[in-house]
Amino acid sequence: MTHEKKTRADERIEALDTSPTKLLAQIDALTAENAALREQVEEHLAGRQRALADYQNLRRRTEEEIAQARLAAADRLLLRIVDIADDFDRSVDHVPAEIAGDPWVEGIAAIDRKLRAALESQGVAAIGALGQRFDPVLHEAVASVPGTGRPDGEIVAEMRRGYLVGDRVLRPSMVGVADGSEAARDA
Repeated sequence: MTHEKKTRADERIEALDTSPTKLLAQIDALTAENAALREQVEEHLAGRQRALADYQNLRRRTEEEIAQARLAAADRLLLRIVDIADDFDRSVDHVPAEIAGDPWVEGIAAIDRKLRAALESQGVAAIGALGQRFDPVLHEAVASVPGTGRPDGEIVAEMRRGYLVGDRVLRPSMVGVADGSEAARDA
C-alpha cells in the first residue's frame, strides 16, 4: 500500500462540494447579495445627489440673500446721502440775495455739485416729475391740486425729488397731481 501524502490543496479539493444543486444555490445567494448591494449603492447615490442639489440650492439662496443685503445696505447709505443733498439744494436755493456772491456760499454750492457728482457716479439719477403723467411706481401723490387747467393725472408740483439707482426706484418723488378740473374763472 502506497502511502500517498495528501497536500492541503488536495484536502480542500476533496472538501469541495461541486454538485450542481449546491453551485446553483451559491449562485442564487451571490446574485441576491449582488442585487442588494446594487440597491444600496443606488440609494446612497440618490441620497448623495439630493444632498448635493440641496447644497447647491442653499448656496445659491445664500448668495442671493447676501447680494440683496448688500444692495439694501447700499440703498440705505444712498438714501442718507440723497437726504443730505436735498438739504444742500434747499440751502443753495434759499440764499439771501445780499450774500449770494459770498465765497462761503459759493463753497456750499461747490460741495453740493460734488455731492451730486458722487451720486451720479454711483448711478443715482433724479426722477423727472413736473409735467409728467403720474406713475405710482415713480411718484408718491401727496396732494390733489384742483383748478390747474392741466389734464387729470399730470404732475403739477414736486415737494420732494425722487431718485433712481439704475432702473430701481431709490426714493419716489413726492408730488402734487392735477385733478383735471378747470381753473376758476374770475368774471
